[in-house]
Amino acid sequence: MIKLPTLINDAFIIKPKVFKDDRGFFLESWNKQVYNELGIGLEFVQDNHSKSSKNTLRGLHYQVGEFAQGKLVWVTSGVVYDVFVDLRKHSSTYGMWDSYHLDSESHCRLWIPPGCAHGFLAMTDVVDFHYKCTNYYNPQSDRTLIWNDQTLKIAWPLSKKETPIISDKDKKGKTFDECEKYY
Repeated sequence: MIKLPTLINDAFIIKPKVFKDDRGFFLESWNKQVYNELGIGLEFVQDNHSKSSKNTLRGLHYQVGEFAQGKLVWVTSGVVYDVFVDLRKHSSTYGMWDSYHLDSESHCRLWIPPGCAHGFLAMTDVVDFHYKCTNYYNPQSDRTLIWNDQTLKIAWPLSKKETPIISDKDKKGKTFDECEKYY
């Protein structure tokens, strides 16, 4: 596997070795030893899978306090525009966001460390999105940073004619100035 840096401290893209032939492909999707060597030494305790239709925007989600989650994310069907925001006050990239297109053809994974908000926009008719999380979901610790925050100015790839499909919960997200941070 190849580890590629991102703009956010401690976050990175992981490009797996994919063996392709006339039958299809094979890749090793998880190997604790390899991921430890890449710098992800945290234990994963929960796996999640979401299915989304085109223009669905999920996020920007995070958990606070002792329930903060690191996430290893990837797409097994379709393409997403994946975004994460550093909410760690001690980080030199605090307040910055970064984005990547993740797709089922490249099989790349994205490691998002605890203390970052995360979300994505479905770019294809169907998207299957997977998360490995380092902490259990805790409803009382769940937070949402508003997707269209005016301070962050995230450049979502939507035309002026396109309106994202957003849950009621995500529509009520806090602004960057209002949201709970990590210390």
